[in-house]
Amino acid sequence: MSDPQKDVSLDLFIALSRASQWVNAHADRDIKRYGLNRTEFGVLELLYHKGSQPLQQIGGKVLMSSGNITYVVDKLEKKGYVKRRDCTEDRRLVYADITDAGRKLIDDVFPEHVEVIRRAVGGLNDEEKQAASHLLKKLGKYAEESFK
Repeated sequence: MSDPQKDVSLDLFIALSRASQWVNAHADRDIKRYGLNRTEFGVLELLYHKGSQPLQQIGGKVLMSSGNITYVVDKLEKKGYVKRRDCTEDRRLVYADITDAGRKLIDDVFPEHVEVIRRAVGGLNDEEKQAASHLLKKLGKYAEESFK
């Protein structure tokens, strides 16, 4: 049995978790300035960049459980950033659409949010970022496939 203090897989898990925690802390602090949380911002950003989405599919795209989607969309509707729309072809489907107010918010804040992320990951140069991104995607795909 290998020494747990020398286990490279455990070292990777810890480093990955800590890096994610701190990069997310930067992003979360920025998002809070606009009266949103990470999931609300994620839904708005998805609708802004990808257009209308069925509520049933949003969770998988923003890494959130489907049960939370209704709650998050309710909150965004109350803030005037999102509206629901029934599907005319399939009564079981309900779409979320970004409103003009939601689009304006993302227009205004997204460029600065990207800068916050750039600064948060500034400890790596562009080549290192590309390599890390490639390796993390490979790791994520393997972990997803082996989970099933």
